[in-house]
Amino acid sequence: MHNPGVRFGRFEVHLFSAGVFKQDGGLMFGVVPKVVWERVLKADERNRVTVPMNCLLVSDDRNVVLLETGAGDKLAAKWLDIWGIDPGEHVLQKLKQRGVGAGDVTLVLNTHLHFDHAGGNTVRDERGSVRPAFPRARYVIQRIEWEDALHPHERSKASYFADDFAPLERAAEFVDGEAELLPGLRVVRVRGHTRATQYLLLQQEGRTLFFSCDFMMSRHHLPLPWIPALDLYPMDALEAKKELLPRAVAEEWLVAFTHDLPRFGRVRERDGNYVFEEVGPEPAPQS
Repeated sequence: MHNPGVRFGRFEVHLFSAGVFKQDGGLMFGVVPKVVWERVLKADERNRVTVPMNCLLVSDDRNVVLLETGAGDKLAAKWLDIWGIDPGEHVLQKLKQRGVGAGDVTLVLNTHLHFDHAGGNTVRDERGSVRPAFPRARYVIQRIEWEDALHPHERSKASYFADDFAPLERAAEFVDGEAELLPGLRVVRVRGHTRATQYLLLQQEGRTLFFSCDFMMSRHHLPLPWIPALDLYPMDALEAKKELLPRAVAEEWLVAFTHDLPRFGRVRERDGNYVFEEVGPEPAPQS
């Protein structure tokens, strides 16, 4: 890879945004009143807040792992307007900027299959057919999430677009719960935002990197009651936060979020509250 990332054990890690989208602020912050959440994110005239769609690229001398693919470039004009998405800014473009081609990626992980996390899984070719965007990659998906995406209910169907995942069946590797995909690289299933979202734990040399999922989508969602109205299982999300945040503090996890500025940091506890403190990880050596 031509652009330097950061070093985490034997891996080189890049955290980047595949573009931004605009989501209704009330959906993002649930029971938290607008007069409170607007102190951290300002809404536009349509009550939308602008949030990044972050991706994590993890590589060693044999593997190139991509976690999340953003919204992609297949959305119709109606959806581009509703969500304020620039179709010219997408994951393949951002990977190219880092010296990575679609054929270099060996493993693709999605925290879940909503359009803003899985839209870049596939591309539409010149004949109008939809195919996997990463021809050599295995796509690791929680089996329950796959079934729920294929058979959404009235509350969830607006967030799933079948073209983002249905063409992947032959390239998919389904997992049930926690799974180690490479030595030191694990996905862990959590119920909250959906029935089977997964987050990433990268563990190297006694250190842990945690890439969250949408049950805790940004630094602004560290306070326990700040749970999106989008979460299908909010009480499960609350319990997951109560379990994970003390570990993140005690074990000094390096943390990144799905819908925040693409920055690494650590979770600290101050005056009974969890806060995010940005850090600058050790740069990877340039070749």
